[in-house]
Amino acid sequence: QVQLVESGGGLVQAGGSLRLSCAANGRALSSYNMGWFRQAPGKEREFVAAISKSGGSIYYADSVKGRFTIFRDNAKNTVSLQMNSLKPEDTAVYYCAADVAVLVQTIAGRYAYWGQGTQVTVSS
Repeated sequence: QVQLVESGGGLVQAGGSLRLSCAANGRALSSYNMGWFRQAPGKEREFVAAISKSGGSIYYADSVKGRFTIFRDNAKNTVSLQMNSLKPEDTAVYYCAADVAVLVQTIAGRYAYWGQGTQVTVSS
């Protein structure tokens, strides 16, 4: 079973940048498709970005396209989310998730393993 640990959250002004990282304990992340999701207070968890095991397939939510970049380094066993041009509406707890399915998933319920989350707050 893979254990995921997110880092890199914090407080940033609108227009700023943050990089979130997700590290794995116990298993090689190269065996998993990886996703980033977020959940704001009072809202459902929503898809942000996903990347296939090899990195060859990448998907983004429309709300973050052109601003966020997901990438992975299988040698370092990490997956990252570079977030630029941040907006107050990006404020949420961000979670990384791992899935062993053949195809990359964008639905939270399809992911088997989750990190504890990291808070991102964007001030206006």
